[in-house]
Amino acid sequence: MRPPVSLEQAMMFAGILFLVGLVGVITRRNTIFVLLSLEIMLNAAGLAFVLAAARFRSAEGQVMFLFVLAVAAAEVSLGLALVLWLYHHKRTVDIDRARDMRG
Repeated sequence: MRPPVSLEQAMMFAGILFLVGLVGVITRRNTIFVLLSLEIMLNAAGLAFVLAAARFRSAEGQVMFLFVLAVAAAEVSLGLALVLWLYHHKRTVDIDRARDMRG
């Protein structure tokens, strides 16, 4: 039987996930990939909250994870609405073209 994963290893994994999402947000120009990278970052933060709650045997981490899920749901709905609007008006999902979204 394998020993459980230590808190340090799990937090390292959450940090790596967050960095992968951050690199995706910084380097990508496609709006859908930026939204996916933001989701990865939010999931990494939620994982860190759950890990901390398990370590300290409290429920606050799970409650914060529920807030993270609510923020992620709002981000997805608004982000995809913006992607659809951008594609409808500009015929592209390039984030640089979104800079002239006036009117």
